[in-house]
Amino acid sequence: MNEVKSQKSKVKGARALALFAALCFAPSNAQADWLITPFIGTAFGAETTFLVFEQGAGKKLTLGGSVALLSDSFLGLEADVSHTPRFFQGSDPLGLVLSSRVTTISGSLVLAAPLALTQESLRPYVVGGLGLIQARSEDLVSLLPLDKNLLGLNLGVGAIGLLTERTGVRFDVRHFKAVSGEDGPFARPGTSRLSFWRASAGVTLRY
Repeated sequence: MNEVKSQKSKVKGARALALFAALCFAPSNAQADWLITPFIGTAFGAETTFLVFEQGAGKKLTLGGSVALLSDSFLGLEADVSHTPRFFQGSDPLGLVLSSRVTTISGSLVLAAPLALTQESLRPYVVGGLGLIQARSEDLVSLLPLDKNLLGLNLGVGAIGLLTERTGVRFDVRHFKAVSGEDGPFARPGTSRLSFWRASAGVTLRY
């Protein structure tokens, strides 16, 4: 009798184990898409404590691109690169800054509205991550050269809208801020070592 009960218990245990394994290894219905987005935009609202002859003026042309893996639920990952030439060059007629640029490379987490809610309309998202902010500036007399590699934080919002099965558009606004590096000797209180906003629009290719 005890042997029969023992065999029944083993059978139940095996069934429970098989059910657990089936639940663990069953294929998920969730899907994820690769989204490749070359973009063009502007950098604006810049401020810095670094000593440069010019602080820049107005909006600066920014070029870049991103690659994202975005699920149809709400989670995604993104790698983003952008380049802004003439970042520290303003309207000074003396032209003391010969060349300058700011380049960002970042990895971010994306939280998007689920496709079940947005369907084929605009899909809003929030994005945030860390990466590299590379700042370069060369002046006419080489008194205040700038060559900094900084850890940067970026936070932003945007929306993706698909026009066809494979193509769409993306609108995005982000704030970049350096969270490493030393302030200059004449740093203003409350001013970031380097921070700026970036607004961009691009064509999205879905795979």
